[in-house]
Amino acid sequence: MIYPNILDTVGNTPCIQMQNVAPSGIDLYVKAEFFNPGSSVKDRLALSIIESAEKSGALKPGQTVVEATSGNTGIGLAVVCATRNYPLVIVMPESASVERRQLMRLMGATVVITPAAGKGSGAYRKAKELVDANGWFYARQFENSANADIHEITTGKEIVDDFGDKKLTHWVSGYGTGGTFSGVARTLRKEMPTTRLILAEPDVAPLVANGKKQAREEDGSVSVSHPDWNPHPIQGWTTDFIPLVLQESVDRHFIDDVVSVSGPEAIHWSRQLARKEGVLTGISGGGTFAAAMKVATTAKKGSVILCMLPDTAERYLSGPLLEGIPETMSATELALSKSTPGYQLDSTS
Repeated sequence: MIYPNILDTVGNTPCIQMQNVAPSGIDLYVKAEFFNPGSSVKDRLALSIIESAEKSGALKPGQTVVEATSGNTGIGLAVVCATRNYPLVIVMPESASVERRQLMRLMGATVVITPAAGKGSGAYRKAKELVDANGWFYARQFENSANADIHEITTGKEIVDDFGDKKLTHWVSGYGTGGTFSGVARTLRKEMPTTRLILAEPDVAPLVANGKKQAREEDGSVSVSHPDWNPHPIQGWTTDFIPLVLQESVDRHFIDDVVSVSGPEAIHWSRQLARKEGVLTGISGGGTFAAAMKVATTAKKGSVILCMLPDTAERYLSGPLLEGIPETMSATELALSKSTPGYQLDSTS
């Protein structure tokens, strides 16, 4: 197919059935958001926020765009801003993977790094400081209604279209901003009301599981660090405050269950998806899939489960996902390199 520009390739990502890891009698699917041009689900919100701001007049031609992010939204915005000719300034905690900041800079973005001790709320406040000082446009992914809106009209509709002839019993998603969950939940509550909506979050950051609402600043923004949050390795999941975009799902009772996932579980399932299904997803995808597997092990036979995979494993090359994966040849690989006659390669090599 021929497209006039890269932005026309955002969305319409595939749902793929798992063949080797799903429990017997369970149809388990993943929605592979790494098929978006910036390799993550955040391409959708980036495009929606920019187009919405253009239509409202909030974003002027050539105006600088600013956002606080752990990486994927910044990459999505870099794709959009490169195409639409907007300067882009990204603020991100130093705990985010190095390759993310490099990718943004590759696409022309300016990347400001904040101390890890300040967490996500620290990056948020720095971005707001830059906006207030310079009159730039703040994308505000954690509060912007355009975030969830795009998932209601695209992601949610795609799921309904793909599973229209199936009884989708469970839909599982993690959350960063909450846009994917809130937007898709709107559509599924309306079109597939019997589908259970499952939210996954880190076991050491039980913000939603503990049932507390987020404190807000005087201007209504959300940047107050939540006392139940602790550092975790699932980048892109659950910053240290509950975003306003996710609060909609809490207030409207969209969340049927919350499943806690540990960092090691997330890494394990990201690796299992690569080795047993040929699916390359990041730690957040592994975390969401870990939650889906927990649901699948207790679900009734014949259940149909869809799990969101927000990004690709290549966002995590410098992080814990690849720890222990050797760069040098193993004994098996060395033997093959020497062309040993009659060497037998078994499935565990």
